[in-house]
Parts: sequence; structure tokens; C-alpha cells
Amino acid sequence: MKAKPRTPVCIYLLLEISLIFCPTFGSYLDGISHSSKVGRYIMASYYEKHESFIDSLFDDFLTQDLPINICEVLPCDLSTVLSLSFLSRIKGEGSHRQLSSTIKFNIEKSVSQVPTHHCKFIIIERLVSGVFADPFELEHLLHRAVFSDVAVFGDTNLELPSVLSNISVVEVHKDIGLNILSHYKNLLDFTVNLPLHSRYPRLDGSGYVQVRLKAPDLFLQCSIQEKPHNRSCLFKLETDDAEADLTWSVPAGKRSDAGIVSVVTFVSALISVLCIVISTQVSRQHKVLKHC
Repeated sequence: MKAKPRTPVCIYLLLEISLIFCPTFGSYLDGISHSSKVGRYIMASYYEKHESFIDSLFDDFLTQDLPINICEVLPCDLSTVLSLSFLSRIKGEGSHRQLSSTIKFNIEKSVSQVPTHHCKFIIIERLVSGVFADPFELEHLLHRAVFSDVAVFGDTNLELPSVLSNISVVEVHKDIGLNILSHYKNLLDFTVNLPLHSRYPRLDGSGYVQVRLKAPDLFLQCSIQEKPHNRSCLFKLETDDAEADLTWSVPAGKRSDAGIVSVVTFVSALISVLCIVISTQVSRQHKVLKHC
């Protein structure tokens, strides 16, 4: 007698195994997909979907596209674990300033039985059209390990005046240590100094243009090192302080002086042209006399 083929039995076994392990495999893929959405830069993911920065679009992006405050290992409500104080001010004078941000953590309660994790603090600064950050300068600071990572998104044309420029966004990363949530620490503080430059502003009657910088968005990103794969948890942080906008008085030309400047410029240009013409004629006459 011929043996009956065993193919149907194998198929049944495979179906039973897939039904048993499907939920586990699904949760595994879900963890990977959540982790993959948190890439190197938050703003890189945003600008893949949108051409320009708009507050409402960014809020929708955080709630719909990123796994904010979703983490199986760490507590979703970090306010029960840590308190945060954030203070920023503008330092310096003239058209080149520093946006100095001081961040203070209080780890009020350690999280027990947390796998090995490494956390970094993320600051997203929205710069209006009158202000820009030089990507080349930031790259130099990155090489000096002032930041753990930094990038500029949006309008990165450094030559445009305020009237022709758009909003740019700077994303700054700062490492804050290994296993910080596993140990009680009374205070963990650091300062981030971001160099900023003003663009050529419009004329103003007072001689100054007020540039308003909004409060930044603050995040904590922790990489959880656990088997079978690493996970990245992203949290949006709220501060204990009232976040207020900063105002920068940028020097600008006075409208009342525009007429005088135009006349002086025109007269100077005319005198320069006349000098060039006269010197050319004198030089030609001098050459003719030499030949004679």
C-alpha cells in the first residue's frame, strides 16, 4: 500500500502554531513600529509630512504620529517621578546673542525594576522669521561635544532678510545619563547655550524691532536596553514654572532717516562714478602725451 501524503498534517500544525504565537508576534511588531517612529530627530519626521512649520500641525503630529507618553516599561505619567524647572533668557548684545536655557530635574521617586536605560533631553526651539541659527556654527559646537546632537530644520537660508524668510526650528539633544530614573537624585541640572543671530529687519520708527521667541517644546527620550530588541520611549515634559515668551529688541533702521540715507547714498555713488570717469580721461590724455 502507498503511504498517504502528510502535507495536510503539516499545514494543520503550522496553522495551530501561528494561532498560538500570533499575539506575541503582533505585540513584538507593535513595539518595533512604535520604536521606529521615534527616529534620530523628531522634526525630521515632521518635515517629511509638512513643508512648513505650523503650530496646529505640529500638535496634531505629536498626538497622532508619535508614540508620546506610551511606554510599557517606564511610567507614562512622569510627573509622579520627577519635577522639572526650566528657565531661559537671552544673553549678549547687538545682533548676535545666546539663548541660554537652564534645566533642573528633581528625581523625587526612583522607578524600581526598570531595565538598563539611557536618557537624553530634547529641546525644540521655534525661531520666527527675524532670527536664525547658523547650522555650520552648531556643527562646530557638536564636534566640541557641547551638544550630544543638534540640527536645524525649515528655512536655513542665512542671507534672507526678515521680510523674505520663514520659520526655522532647532532641535537640541543633551545626554543626561544612564539609569537616571532608577536612583533618587535631589537635583540634576545643566545649561544649554544656543547661539542665535538676527536677520536684517524692516525699518521702524523707534529704531528697534521686537522679536518674540515662544517657549520651547521639551521632551525626554529614553532608550530601554532589553531583549529581544531595544525600545525608545518618548515623553513630553511639562515644567513647574510658568513658561513665558522672550522678547529680543533687534536694532533696525529708522524710517525718518531713510530719505537722508538714500540721498547720501545717491550722491556718494554719483561722485564715485565721476571720479572714475575723470581718472580714466586723465590717464588716456597722459598716454597720448607720452606718444607725442
